[in-house]
Amino acid sequence: MSGFGVLLRQRARRDRWQVPLWVVGTALLASSTIVGVSDSYGTEQDRVALLATASANPVIMLFRGLPSGAGEGAFALFLIFPFLAMLAAFMSTFLAVRHTRAEEESGRAELVGATTAGRVVPLLATLVHGFLANLALGVLTALALMASGLPTTGSLVAGLGAGAVGVSYLGVGLLAGQLMRTARGANSLAVWLLLLGYLVAGIGNALGTPSTDLQRITSSWLTWTSPFGWGENSRPFADDAVWPLLLCLVFGLGLAGVSAAVQASRDLGESLVPGRRGSATAGSWAGGPTALVWRLTRGSILGWCLGGLLSGVLATSLAGVLAGAASQLPSVQAILDAITSEGSIAQGAVAIFFLMVGVLASCCAVQTICHARHDESSGTAEAVLSTAVGRVRWLAAHTVVGFAGVVAVVVSAVAGAALGLALSGGDWSLMGDVLVSGAGQVAAASVFLVLTALVFVLAPRLTVALGWTLVLLGTVLGLFGPLFGFPRWLVDLAPISLAPSVGAGGAEVNGLWWLVLVVAAGGVASLSLMRRRELVPAG
Repeated sequence: MSGFGVLLRQRARRDRWQVPLWVVGTALLASSTIVGVSDSYGTEQDRVALLATASANPVIMLFRGLPSGAGEGAFALFLIFPFLAMLAAFMSTFLAVRHTRAEEESGRAELVGATTAGRVVPLLATLVHGFLANLALGVLTALALMASGLPTTGSLVAGLGAGAVGVSYLGVGLLAGQLMRTARGANSLAVWLLLLGYLVAGIGNALGTPSTDLQRITSSWLTWTSPFGWGENSRPFADDAVWPLLLCLVFGLGLAGVSAAVQASRDLGESLVPGRRGSATAGSWAGGPTALVWRLTRGSILGWCLGGLLSGVLATSLAGVLAGAASQLPSVQAILDAITSEGSIAQGAVAIFFLMVGVLASCCAVQTICHARHDESSGTAEAVLSTAVGRVRWLAAHTVVGFAGVVAVVVSAVAGAALGLALSGGDWSLMGDVLVSGAGQVAAASVFLVLTALVFVLAPRLTVALGWTLVLLGTVLGLFGPLFGFPRWLVDLAPISLAPSVGAGGAEVNGLWWLVLVVAAGGVASLSLMRRRELVPAG
């Protein structure tokens, strides 16, 4: 394979910052989870109570892993394995698209293809590079678990299981790069397939069969259609089964083989899914940069709005489920108290689900700013900036549309909450809590918007990796920090946990003014610094 070694080294050098961020972050998450479980669920009685609650309430299973017993290691992996695998999957899909479809868009793939390397060898180099990145993630995560005092075999199965799921989505990312005409489209397709796989595994576990003691669940057939389900059914620290992980590897390598076949047969720059043709004319409303950004990002914003709508429906329609669980098991009430301010179970459900809405809105904001980076690296931004549109106005357009997307996601969630109350016949006084929580999450998501914009200005090549990493860290700290016993100051670093909420005493401002200050300072700083920044090509 002529040039294979050179291309592999080039990929490793190009990802010398992105891949270590994902790898080290995943290992730190695994290590901190074990510490949190030891502090918060130190006794087997506590772990048994929570597992019984999860097994008896399918909703909880949508957001956790597969129960495999009340041992400390198995319990910790029930809480965190899907998120370790998700980090590996995100790393892999972004890596795959960055070194395939994005290379074609930039024109570099044509130059490499003109050498003796040809067109397939670069894809093989990307496959090996992604496999090694997932191997490093798996090994370092396993070492972090072993350093926490957990058994070696279970630690290896857990770490390599997360890496194996990553290999599956490496194949997904490679195939998405062949299907879609742009890197943005390929990334969007891969991310939605990733989220679908996570949801399918959760639903499959929720439909599974619990054991008589409610400590273990046998997954339904639906779980076995998702790489997340294969990874979870390795059951680290319980069964330590390796064979489900082989399914992940076969699936990922199989998709990579299909991608190589498509790569060899299609024309350079083309895709299996044809690009959408633009209109020959545009209305007067579409004459500025803001309208252009809106037109290019409205599809992805709509997708995040649908997620917000679903979360809003769950926030108000499932309060009864949580109330019933809390009345039977004090541990559930303790969990709600850890995440939310003291108040009713219904208020706690609203607070929890609107934290998720804040995460979705943050993702929408980050993706919009990442669109600016894509346009810059692909060269389309240069055409826009050659007109009367300046750099500051161009970035401001993406920021305005990103903020509009944040508001749209939260408004969709509020509408979903009203729909949930109508369907369940709930207490309409909850809409006041919904409005307060929603407004707070607008401020929280706006923090991620301006921080990603600031990264785009200061370190443009890290925009995608660091922007999504900030959201993932904020999600882990805000949603799971209290459950894992993290210090309050650490949890408060997550904007979604500082957002205003409603407790027993009414609306609580929490860290609203800090959020507003960060948004104002970050917005001004990013726009001011953009004035002097030169365009940075892909690299």
